[in-house]
Amino acid sequence: MLLSIRVLTTLLVLLLVTGCSERQQAQTPDVPASRYDLIIDNGVVYDGSGAAPVRARIGIKGDRIAAVGDLQDAVAERRLDAGGLAVAPGFINMLSWATETLIEDGRGLSDIAQGVTLEVFGEGWSMGPLTEAMKEEDRERQTDIRYDIEWTTLGEYLEFLERRGVSPNVASFVGATTLRIKHIGYEDRAPTPAELQGMRDDVALAMEEGAMGVGSSLIYMPAFYADTDELIALVDVAAEYGGSYVTHMRSEGNRLLEAVDEVLAIAEATGAAVEIYHLKAAGKDNWQKMDQVIDRINAARAEGVDIRANMYTYTAGSTGLNAAMPPWVQEDGFDAWVARLRDPEIRARLLEDIETPTDAWENIYLASGGADNVLLVGFRSDALKPLAGKTLAEVAAMRGSTPAETMIDLVIEDNSRVDAVYFMMSEENLVKQIAQPWMSFQSDAAALAPEGVFLNSSTHPRAYGNFARLLGKYVREEGVIPLQEAVRRLTSLPASNLGLADRGLLAAGHYADIVIFDPDTIQDNATYLQPHQLATGVRHVFVNGEQVLADGVHTGALPGRVVRGPGYQGADGGAAR
Repeated sequence: MLLSIRVLTTLLVLLLVTGCSERQQAQTPDVPASRYDLIIDNGVVYDGSGAAPVRARIGIKGDRIAAVGDLQDAVAERRLDAGGLAVAPGFINMLSWATETLIEDGRGLSDIAQGVTLEVFGEGWSMGPLTEAMKEEDRERQTDIRYDIEWTTLGEYLEFLERRGVSPNVASFVGATTLRIKHIGYEDRAPTPAELQGMRDDVALAMEEGAMGVGSSLIYMPAFYADTDELIALVDVAAEYGGSYVTHMRSEGNRLLEAVDEVLAIAEATGAAVEIYHLKAAGKDNWQKMDQVIDRINAARAEGVDIRANMYTYTAGSTGLNAAMPPWVQEDGFDAWVARLRDPEIRARLLEDIETPTDAWENIYLASGGADNVLLVGFRSDALKPLAGKTLAEVAAMRGSTPAETMIDLVIEDNSRVDAVYFMMSEENLVKQIAQPWMSFQSDAAALAPEGVFLNSSTHPRAYGNFARLLGKYVREEGVIPLQEAVRRLTSLPASNLGLADRGLLAAGHYADIVIFDPDTIQDNATYLQPHQLATGVRHVFVNGEQVLADGVHTGALPGRVVRGPGYQGADGGAAR
C-alpha cells in the first residue's frame, strides 16, 4: 500500500512539472525560434497588403519568413542591411512566356532583375498535355532554343523545370488551345461528345497536378474555332477544383464589348473567377470603348462576379504576322497555312482580306494603323534576322512590294509566324487601367538575358522593363497609384487571384520570396529599338529564402519551385505551395 502511494505521488509530481513546463513554453518565446538564418535590417517594409510602409526587420528561417517586427536582439547566421530601401514580397508575372527560355537559361534574368519571383504560364497554349505527334511538331518548330521534350503532362513539364533548376518559381494554367489540338487538331469544327469529354478529363488531370485553371487565347487558330459552350464545358471542370478562367478575349478591338460579355457569360455559367489577359482597346477607333469596359467590369464586381484583369505597361503589343491574317487561311495548322500562301488564287483573296476592315476576325495589322506601326522583331532564318528592328513599311519599300504582300512572303521565307510589335493602344487608356484596384500586371513575354542565344532576335521591351516601368514611370514619376498600392497589385492581389495562401505577403509563415529595391531609381531601360537592356533599381531578390540577386548581380542560385493551384492532389493531400 505504501509503495502504491509513493508511485501515485511520483506520477502526480511528474504531471505537475510537465504541465508547468508546457505553460512556461507557451508563455515565453521559444529560444530556437529567435535564431534566424537571415535577418533583413534597415528596410522600409511594404508588406503587400496595400498598407502604409513601416520600418521593420524580417527574419527568415529556411524557405519561410519566420517573423516581421523589431527583432533587434534576435540572433541570425547572417544580416543584410537594406539601406533604407523598399522591402516587398516578390512580384508575380501573371502572363509569362518563359516556358522555353527557362529551359535555355534558368536564371530568368530579365524578370529576376525586376523583382519577379513567380512566372505564370498558360495563355491558350500550355506545355502539356501532349501527344507524341504534338511533341514531334514542337521539335520541328523549335528555333534558336533547342531541347528534347521529356514530359507529357503539364505537371511533368513544371517538375522538369524544377529539377533542371530555375531561379523563379513557376506555375501554369492548362491551355484550351493545347487541349483542342490534342483532341481535335486544327480543324474548324465543334468537338464530338467523346472529344469534349477527353478535353474535360485532361482539365481534371491538370488541375489535380496543380494547374491554376484554364487559359484561352481566342484570336488565334485553332482556339478561334471554339464556341462559348465549349469553353464553359472546360472551365466548369476547373471551377470544381477551385480554379479560374483567364483569357485573351475573342476581340480586343472592334468587338471588345461583346468579348467582355462572353467572359461574363462564362463566369455566370460556371461560377468560376474570371480574368482578362492584357486588357486593352486595340485600334484608335476603339479607344473610347475602354470607359465602357471598365464600367462593365465594376458593375459585375458590384454584383458579386469575381472578374479582374491584368496588363502590361506599354502602348504596343506583340505577336506574330498570323494575327494580321484571317482564320480561314490558317485552318489545319502551320504547313497548310503556308501551302495556301503559295497558291496564287488564295493569295489574291488573302491580300484583299488583309486590307479590308471587318468585325469577323481580329486584324491586328489594321488595328495598328498600318505598316509604319508594325515593327518586325523575330525571325527563324539567319538570312532574315537582319530585318529585325525594321518596320514592315521599311521592309516593304526595300522589297518593292505592298505591306500585305511582304507579310505573306516573310511568313513563307522564314517558315514561321514572324514575331512583330504592333503599336495600337492609347496612353490615356493605359493610365485609366493602371488606376483600377482589380488590375494586376504581366509581361506577356519570355524571361531573357542580354547575352548568348537571346541576342539572335529582337523582342518587345516589356520582356525587360514591364514591372520596373510601372514602379518608375507610373508610380514615381506620374503618381497614378501610390507605391504601396502598386506593390499590392504585384503581390498579394495576384496571389489571392491564384488561390495561393502562403505567397504574396511579407508575413510569418509565408514563403520568403522577397525583393529589395530603390523606389527613387527603379526604371526600365529597354527600348523598342534596343530592347536587350536590364532594368535597374532592384538590389536584392530572394526566392524561397535563397538569394538569387545580390547588389544587382545574379548569384547563380536556382531555388525556384513549382507553385500549384488549389486543386492539387499531391502526396501532401492537396495544398497549393
